[in-house]
Amino acid sequence: MNRKDAASVDGPRRPPNYPIESVDNALRLLVMVAEHQHVRVSEASAELGTAVSTAHRLLAMLAHHDFVVQDPESKVYRAGPVLLRIGLKAVKNLDIRTLIHPFAEGLRDEAGETVHVAVLQGAEMLFVDCAESPQALRVVSRVGTKMWAHCTSVGKAWLACESDDFLRGLYPSQKLPALTARSITSRSALLTELAEVRRRGYAHNEGESEVGVGSVSSAVRDDQGRPVASISVSLPLVRMAEDRWDGLAESVQRVCRSVESLLP
Repeated sequence: MNRKDAASVDGPRRPPNYPIESVDNALRLLVMVAEHQHVRVSEASAELGTAVSTAHRLLAMLAHHDFVVQDPESKVYRAGPVLLRIGLKAVKNLDIRTLIHPFAEGLRDEAGETVHVAVLQGAEMLFVDCAESPQALRVVSRVGTKMWAHCTSVGKAWLACESDDFLRGLYPSQKLPALTARSITSRSALLTELAEVRRRGYAHNEGESEVGVGSVSSAVRDDQGRPVASISVSLPLVRMAEDRWDGLAESVQRVCRSVESLLP
């Protein structure tokens, strides 16, 4: 639905008594980005009727808050992770956690281990849901916490769905922060690892985010191939026999494909 369609539903809309031009322009830009695959600064300037410098500053602020991302080579802007998550929730009032939770519980029961659901926020993964293992020795819920995406299997599964240009924008420095001695600490090593994740179809973690903890993850993607969530099975490495990785990976991938079949 475009702006004219939206206005026709409820009749003509009167402007607010005290309009704020900068807010109006920012919101118009968000609509423009949402409706077009790519937006250039010159196009934004023409649409808003502002100077190119003004449009550039507005887009830079939206990029700062992850509503848009800029391709470092073409310099065009596209929808960022925040805007995509808002859009996902708005479509038919879909709550990704509500959709995934029964699958997470089923996977927990099948594997006997903790299952997490996470989404990308900036360069970190936010854990939004959990089905916790009933075993005494288990990975506990991380709901509400954030971890560096490149240090987690949920993060690597998500990042593997993104382009190398997006990744270079997300990680402008070659050096990456670490959570443990096993964490990936360079952008080049991360890009190599993500290429392998794309080939396998899943990501794994052996003590990279927390000592003694391992996990296997895959991403849930929309019909455009964009990630909307990552699902993981996490467990103490003392229970991760070498022949168990493949079985857990198959289970996680199967669950992700099942969730995808229900997305609008």
